[in-house]
Amino acid sequence: MTAPAAPPSKPPGLILAGGKSSRMGTDKAFLTIGDDTILAHVVRRLLPQVSEITLNAPMGFPNPLGLRLLPDPVPGQIGPLAGVLAGLLDIQARSLEATHLLTVPSDSPFVPADLVPRLEAEAGDPNAIVIAASDGRDHPVFGLWPVSIAGDLETWLSDPDNRRIMGFLERHRMETVEFQMVETRQGVLDPFLNINTPEDLQEARRFAEELS
Repeated sequence: MTAPAAPPSKPPGLILAGGKSSRMGTDKAFLTIGDDTILAHVVRRLLPQVSEITLNAPMGFPNPLGLRLLPDPVPGQIGPLAGVLAGLLDIQARSLEATHLLTVPSDSPFVPADLVPRLEAEAGDPNAIVIAASDGRDHPVFGLWPVSIAGDLETWLSDPDNRRIMGFLERHRMETVEFQMVETRQGVLDPFLNINTPEDLQEARRFAEELS
């Protein structure tokens, strides 16, 4: 009798929290929606979908949830690609069996509950980067990144002119997964809504109250 196939392992997850939050005047991850911080909402939605959660943030970053901190390997807060590189190099350094890293930002409280399985379903090419999209827009920080690209990303970021995430994606095969907008009584919610302004925060609070 043939033994049943082992279920696919979940990828490790990395929450990108290395931004400067300049438009909000305070760290967005710790603003509150309902009884929880934005970061707590992200963690709760992500936890069932990944094998672990690490927080890409500088050492000394406030960490009330007790997440493992992983700082950028490139100084200067150069953008999300530095966080992606940190996660990929960390997988290699710890000799994890994972083939991909799942990334999400720390300021998007409505992470889809099916984000990982939807992205994994399009990861037919093991070297392709798979990103989310909604309403005709790409969201590359919501991505499934193959560990095999770590060396190329490290080389890319060694040039100070290379900082744009889409510029790097153009070097590799990329798959895009379109997610539907969510109809609510408050209007149409983009599941990848990110909090950049006080107005965004108020909008997110209205949607969260509706969805609860």
